[in-house]
Amino acid sequence: MATNSSPTTNRISTFVFIIVLAVYALSIISLGLAVNAYFLDEQLVALYLSILGVISMTLATYVLFQSKRHVMSMKIVSPQVMTTVECKKCGTKTVREFQRGDYVYKDLGKCEKCDDKQLITAIYKEVKEKEKTYPF
Repeated sequence: MATNSSPTTNRISTFVFIIVLAVYALSIISLGLAVNAYFLDEQLVALYLSILGVISMTLATYVLFQSKRHVMSMKIVSPQVMTTVECKKCGTKTVREFQRGDYVYKDLGKCEKCDDKQLITAIYKEVKEKEKTYPF
């Protein structure tokens, strides 16, 4: 059986990206104002503005990398849909992947063992149980 998994995107949210860019812009402005205040002999204001610029740039970089890591850790796996085919006469059961056009009680032709007709008796999604993790 082949597993069907949809492709995952490695993109962060546009909203988060715009917020990070805005914080970068404000931190660059803050650093520019700090340089300007330093040349105007206002060392205390320059110190505060430079600390603000460095901290905000560091936090924006942290948020950018964390959101990228979060996106990469998310996996979207589409469930596998299975079809059960049964022969009413001999009771042979076959499970196969769902094919377009399958529906319950669809006549699929003759059985390989007894030449009686086969029917689709069930279509279902295969559910895999998640591994349980214990804190100890």
